[in-house]
Amino acid sequence: MAAKILIVEDESITAKYIQHLLERFGYEVPGIAASGEEALRKTEDTQPDLILMDIGLKGKMDGIATAEQIHDRFIVPFVYLTAYSDDQTLQRAKITAPFGYLLKPFQEKELEITIAMALYKYEMERKLAESEQWLATTLNSLGDAVIATDTKSRIKYINPVAEGLTGWTQAEAVGKDLTDVFQLVNTRTLARLESPVSPDLEEPVSGGLANQMLMAKDGRTTPIDARATSIKNDQGQNLGVVLVFQNITERKQAEAERAKLIFALQDALGKVKTLSGFLSICSSCKKIRDEKGFWTQIEVYLQQHSDAQFKYEVCPECAKKRRTGVLGGEV
Repeated sequence: MAAKILIVEDESITAKYIQHLLERFGYEVPGIAASGEEALRKTEDTQPDLILMDIGLKGKMDGIATAEQIHDRFIVPFVYLTAYSDDQTLQRAKITAPFGYLLKPFQEKELEITIAMALYKYEMERKLAESEQWLATTLNSLGDAVIATDTKSRIKYINPVAEGLTGWTQAEAVGKDLTDVFQLVNTRTLARLESPVSPDLEEPVSGGLANQMLMAKDGRTTPIDARATSIKNDQGQNLGVVLVFQNITERKQAEAERAKLIFALQDALGKVKTLSGFLSICSSCKKIRDEKGFWTQIEVYLQQHSDAQFKYEVCPECAKKRRTGVLGGEV
């Protein structure tokens, strides 16, 4: 589908000439506007892919003032066409972030190249913006805290989880040195520690960042585990560092509860009663008298007062007696 290009030009002959050229280049021209007000209306009505904007428009708004409003209200790139090249005009034009600036009179090829480059640049910027938005949305939805820096350890990005743990907002943190925001302290003394994360990091770092204490901007401390990895481009050049860390408060509490439970269990086992002192045993039936005065089988008593388990066997002497009693008639 051919790109739609709106022409904003108050000289009708010039406008028709540009329209002729654009259609010959293969573009569609949905309209021509002769004033800033008309340009705003036609931008809203036609939704062009690009606007060719003459700076020297007659009326209340010149081309730059019109471009400022288009920039604020619509997502449409524009290229300036003008006979003015003075510094003041250039400075005003630069503020509106145009995708091209073509001086009149221009050659056909210049116009064709400028438009092609403007459309290409806008498309690349649009894709980059979408990619950055997708990445930011993904990082913002993570349960882990994330901080990214440039090659000088200056923070470029911090997600909401990291904002909560450090006490720094995105607006406050961007541009700050990593060590100002990500402050590790001694667990007992709270003395500040040197960060193991350096801007020239070559290999991922996790050992020096495990089980650390992070101090927030307001003085709060949080136990964390962290990992740092360098960010590299396709050529292997270092672009910065990404730091990922987690709040391990719940894990530390679980470990403390587990240690407390183990201690209590060991203490309880140490206090288990052992059999000692005199025990009353019947000399006839061999029953034993318990602490309540009841007589019970000795194995039952032992099971109730120890972890012993029993199995029944016949000892050699009893076995011999049974055998001789059966064979020899003895009782």
